[in-house]
Amino acid sequence: MRLSLKFVLLIVLILFSFIIHILGLMNLIPLLITAPILFLSLLIFFYTVGNRKRFKGFKS
Repeated sequence: MRLSLKFVLLIVLILFSFIIHILGLMNLIPLLITAPILFLSLLIFFYTVGNRKRFKGFKS
């Protein structure tokens, strides 16, 4: 199975934002910065995964 470059980049973005969030939990970086970054990266990932094979109607 071939993974596209978009999904690999999104997974790397999630891992990077998770590491940054761990640093935020250790009070090295403010949580007000790290929490939205993690949320947005997860939101973008699940939006692209859920939007892949959607039925877009019949073309007439």
